[in-house]
Amino acid sequence: MNPPPVLGCDFSSTPTRRKPIVIAWGAVAREAVVLQRIEKLESLEAFGLWLKQPTDWVGGFDFPFGLPRELVEHLGWPLTWRECMAHYATLSRPQIRETFAAFCDARPVGNKFAHRLFDKRAGSSPSMKWVNPPVAYMLHAALPLLIEAGVHMPGLHAGDTKRVALEAYPGLLARELIARRSYKADEKAKQTPERLIARKDLVTRLEHGDTRLGLRLKLTHAQRDALVADAMGDSLDAVLCMVQAAWAARQGPPNYGLPAELDPLEGWIVSC
Repeated sequence: MNPPPVLGCDFSSTPTRRKPIVIAWGAVAREAVVLQRIEKLESLEAFGLWLKQPTDWVGGFDFPFGLPRELVEHLGWPLTWRECMAHYATLSRPQIRETFAAFCDARPVGNKFAHRLFDKRAGSSPSMKWVNPPVAYMLHAALPLLIEAGVHMPGLHAGDTKRVALEAYPGLLARELIARRSYKADEKAKQTPERLIARKDLVTRLEHGDTRLGLRLKLTHAQRDALVADAMGDSLDAVLCMVQAAWAARQGPPNYGLPAELDPLEGWIVSC
């Protein structure tokens, strides 16, 4: 049986025309994943409607799927994922900021944030972080839409197994390919020649399959040029998430490559 279509999503908690939610669609073919198209959504409403479409896919989404267990236990919130997410959805962004800031203020310097089990391994930001990047707001904006759409989130939430959503993190794969070189910037002044070269190198190494995931990225010349030219890196991040989703699709159900030690409250980043 051929793997289903795969996708990667670079998410924004406040999408606009300038900074949309970007979705890269692809297909797995033997040892390669073929980029088919890039789709852009300019509102959370459009994202919610898109999720509900009856299309088969395995997707990697660049936002947290859970909060740190340490934080949830400290706050006295529900310890089951669905109930915890339901409670989190009732909060406003100012309430989230105030609650998490109070938690951090009571802790010593160097250990302000609570982390999920895999954060250090993945190099990912704590999912309770509300600035730079505001991943706590991304979780708050996105997870209710995934739950409402009825998608399947292995290890966390049973849903429609034809639409499989996994937490992805483009930085995990990017660092494997180009170490800690910066390859993107939202601010025009920071869109430097060095970052352009880093994007070229990143795309080249993806095409060569220079990763432990064992997959080569197949692009047209026009696609390659567009990914390199995107100085904000949103399309490239979506493609990185798509490659992670392709790896998961090859691992297949029920776990899609997620480990046995996955905490059913915190979740896990695919391929971590």
